[in-house]
Amino acid sequence: MSDLTLAGPTLAQFHEARERVSRVAHVTPMESSKFLSEVLGSPVYLKCENLQRTGSYKIRGAYNRLSLLTDDERAHGVVAASAGNHAQGVALAARELGITATIFMPVGVALPKLQATRDYGAQVVLSGHSVEDALRAAKEFSDSTAAVFIPPYDHPDVIAGQGTLGLEILDQVPDVETIVMAIGGGGLISGVASAVTQTRARTGGGIRIIGVQAANSAPYALSMKLGALTAVEPTPTIADGIAVAKPGILNFEIVRQVVDEVVTVGDDDTARAILVLLERAKQVVEPAGAVGVAAILTEQVQALGKTVVVLSGGNIDPLMMERVISRGLAASERYLHFRVMLPDRPGQLARVSEIISEVNANVVEVLHTRHGRGLQISEVELELSVETRGPEHADQVMERLRENGFEPVPAQS
Repeated sequence: MSDLTLAGPTLAQFHEARERVSRVAHVTPMESSKFLSEVLGSPVYLKCENLQRTGSYKIRGAYNRLSLLTDDERAHGVVAASAGNHAQGVALAARELGITATIFMPVGVALPKLQATRDYGAQVVLSGHSVEDALRAAKEFSDSTAAVFIPPYDHPDVIAGQGTLGLEILDQVPDVETIVMAIGGGGLISGVASAVTQTRARTGGGIRIIGVQAANSAPYALSMKLGALTAVEPTPTIADGIAVAKPGILNFEIVRQVVDEVVTVGDDDTARAILVLLERAKQVVEPAGAVGVAAILTEQVQALGKTVVVLSGGNIDPLMMERVISRGLAASERYLHFRVMLPDRPGQLARVSEIISEVNANVVEVLHTRHGRGLQISEVELELSVETRGPEHADQVMERLRENGFEPVPAQS
């Protein structure tokens, strides 16, 4: 079968990029997931790009782009703007190639991401309070110094570098039928989808590509529906790594040609996916990297043969991890949060704790007050957070308390 003509890099350019990228990037593991396979009803594999150098796939596109700079461009250095993974990818690529890198990051960026970028050798400048502010400052720096601006996704060299991941997927799971991955600006999905689609066009086989966006920031989902590049107003999401206002121009042209579907997931679904990956796959994955798993858990992916889910990054701040795990437990109905009125006399708190223990649940937080609204002078209010094994176990806890004369009621989160 003849080659397929698409916007962006050719298949030959993807293979050339792979040769360059192999000098710095790892071939990351492909792990099967029994749990997700049972959920989907087809074999599921996890492409663990969270284990890549810098903790994400971004090193691929950054290194490919920087490798193609002329000697004169290298002498002027490079500049980028990012709050996380792109910053680290550019910083490491520049260090490996002996190029000076300046990275603009917003004030308040997570300390681990800031320190990692500096540790890779980049000069970090804190500017503004958003990635957009940092982006403007980076472009101004580029204009005034002639440093080469390295875009995070909307450039053919970056797309070609990210697409090397798709070639690895085909090597590791040759008969893959579906690939699921996150979409932010579109660098990853446009590269992977183009590389695998062009490869399969040569061999006569098809492949299904599904993109996943955060529901609070989904310009691709809207753009695909309307058939034209469309911006949105992003609202806060834990998947901040894929929170963008509009698709990349070249990226969207490729996506509209080769991506079959774009779905969205909410923050609770993403938090639950992170928890599943921790418990079932022993993988630490950032929210943006877990949305593909969230799409499977929410039954938005149809079972059509072997499915690969790309875990695109693992750079999650420990403080964020703590909050996300708690949210994931709540979303999985493994946190039971309730209030109960007690007579104000000794032993009542101990009795409630004893009952909860008898049904093998675990109290993780207690608030005990005499000053709640609506309390009688002889009453106290007990507010508890209890860890359970799931909805049925939570019902058992509540029923056992009622059997012992208490009247628990759900508390507001």
